[in-house]
Amino acid sequence: MCRIKPAFFRGHAPVLGILRGIPLSAVEPLAETSIRAGLGALEITMNSVDAPDLIQALVKVAGDRINVGAGTVLSMADLNVAVAAGAAFVVSPVCDPELISAATQMGVDVIPGALTPSEIQLSWRSGASIVKVFPAARMGPDYFSELRGPLADVPLMAVGGVRPENAGDYLECGADAVAFGGSIYRSDWITNQNYDQIETELGRLVCAVDESQEK
Repeated sequence: MCRIKPAFFRGHAPVLGILRGIPLSAVEPLAETSIRAGLGALEITMNSVDAPDLIQALVKVAGDRINVGAGTVLSMADLNVAVAAGAAFVVSPVCDPELISAATQMGVDVIPGALTPSEIQLSWRSGASIVKVFPAARMGPDYFSELRGPLADVPLMAVGGVRPENAGDYLECGADAVAFGGSIYRSDWITNQNYDQIETELGRLVCAVDESQEK
């Protein structure tokens, strides 16, 4: 069952990359590396230094090849700045119905964070495009199997602790998408411009996701 709009991931793997605290000089190589690896979406977190400039740069580099958004959106001010910078979607670690409603009225996809069934249902009924189950690592892939009983139609994204070794497990257990950040976009690799290693790990993660979808 496909619960997520295909356009969100541009027809690529249902994988969202989270870029936090990166330098402006790293935007283009990270974008190109992520696109080559087959990612469908990238976000710049709003608690990054110069986040609006980073989002604008990423939008310019990415064009229509990958969906670009803003993460760690916690307030209406964050939302307004993110959308003005060109974010096509926003992600939050919390469920804020007012923020969700405002984002949908602006015409951008919104991915609120939730953990319990009640929070997930509230997020979905408030207008979420996908619900970010966070922190997924604390619950594990089996948690998604449990959620699928009562919440069969709600699109879920596993966020927190996702790695190439376990990404497929989350999808096989009921997640529709996964997101990752520092497990592959490591600060030391970025500082040392080790983009080949990043691309290798991205490829492993996307491969795991693709294989899980074929089962």
